[in-house]
Amino acid sequence: MNVIEIRGLSKKFGQFQALKDVNLEVREGEIFGFIGPNGAGKSTTIRVLLGLLKGSSGHATIFNQDVWKQAVPIHQRLAYVPGDVHLWPNLSGGEVIDMFLKIRGAKKDEQRKKEFIERFALDPTKKCRTYSKGNRQKVALVSAFSSDVDLFILDEPTSGLDPLMEQTFQECVLEAKEAGKTILLSSHILSEVEKLCDRIGIIRKGEIIETGTLEGLRHLTRNQMTIETKREVTNLEGLQGVHDVRKDNHAFSFQIDTEHLEDVMAYISSFGLTKLESKPPALEDLFMRHYEDDAQKMKREGRVRG
Repeated sequence: MNVIEIRGLSKKFGQFQALKDVNLEVREGEIFGFIGPNGAGKSTTIRVLLGLLKGSSGHATIFNQDVWKQAVPIHQRLAYVPGDVHLWPNLSGGEVIDMFLKIRGAKKDEQRKKEFIERFALDPTKKCRTYSKGNRQKVALVSAFSSDVDLFILDEPTSGLDPLMEQTFQECVLEAKEAGKTILLSSHILSEVEKLCDRIGIIRKGEIIETGTLEGLRHLTRNQMTIETKREVTNLEGLQGVHDVRKDNHAFSFQIDTEHLEDVMAYISSFGLTKLESKPPALEDLFMRHYEDDAQKMKREGRVRG
């Protein structure tokens, strides 16, 4: 079952095309990573899902309900954490958490709330005007995880958190998944997405360019290899699927497209292979490869120094 479904969603702001024919599915009980640089369309997509913006065309549903027409019942079953939390300055953190829970219609569970306040090391008695950015994020996260909801929409939720609190956040997300909850996680911290997510979607210039499991998408990127041979390898740069060749004494390091791995390794072995190190592609490699063409185009046009 799909908790979130987006079909043909487009959004224009005047002449600016923020979203173009976006199609996306988030399945029940999964953690879905939504990645892309600033301005790619992540937050616009999320605002449409929250009913804060209306799409110019296409449609989106959560729990099989229209996100624009049925926003109120949808919001009773979801918790949202933005990347930049603004709170009432004269209220304490604890009062804001209680208010969020009341607005959401959630039953008050003091023990559950206390547990998350302790886990995120938040002082709920302080006025919100005294909080740092990280502490404001903690208020939103405690409010979200204290709620018994079916869907978490998290848009850059760890912004301002220190590494220890990021780890606590990751633990809470995995616990929510174990409880059968669904999580849409928008993040620019690729290591975080790589650790947590079952599937990912990459958005660029308002368009979804790839969707799938991390393992399924890794075939689109390159492995990093380091080799040493008895005899110097010749014409390595000319082999199909080999990129960014670098020589260091008797060693070569390069990137290789997975689909050409067998042929390249057969060629290298003929030179007497003595050492081989292979590093599987990380999510960041996949992400950056999708933007490589744009960077090269800008370089050719003289907009990027090379």
